[in-house]
Amino acid sequence: MESPDTDSRIIRMLRSESMKENGFRLLTKTYGERLYWHIRRIVISHDDAEDVLQETFIQIFTKSATFKGNAEQLAAWLYRIALNEALMHLRRQTHFFQSIDDVNPLLLEKLEAAETHDGDAAERLLQKALLQLPTTQRTTFIMRYYDEMTYEQMAAITGKSIGTLKTNYHYATERIKQYIQAHHDSI
Repeated sequence: MESPDTDSRIIRMLRSESMKENGFRLLTKTYGERLYWHIRRIVISHDDAEDVLQETFIQIFTKSATFKGNAEQLAAWLYRIALNEALMHLRRQTHFFQSIDDVNPLLLEKLEAAETHDGDAAERLLQKALLQLPTTQRTTFIMRYYDEMTYEQMAAITGKSIGTLKTNYHYATERIKQYIQAHHDSI
């Protein structure tokens, strides 16, 4: 996460009507790439990640006046918005009564279509393993492994208990290990 000084500066600027746009620019410069990759790992495709990131920044800009937290809470607030936007994007790809997890085969197709463009074989295998997981385990793994968040930070973002997040992460890592062991010949 970012330094409390930078986050405090961003908050002060966003709360000042004359500095709001500059504060928003600093926020996008500070958090843009990390939020992009967080979103990208959930929605898989670059184009979808760009769209979701744009929606995330629109939500952040329009809701910035409602943020009442402090510098320690800013990153959690930003990631919560990004996660919610990414999950809403996935839900829009399912039919009315389908589970959000039903979108995983579509995401796997997008991953396989993009294989020729980016990533090495081991990373693609990990991504395929992630797409075998239920969405809650996948997002927990992404936040812990890729975003290097503590369970406390993840709890602030998701609203889930630390025990639940630890359980999700444990099951995710076990299922990923099993998938990789079964498919290691493909790399």
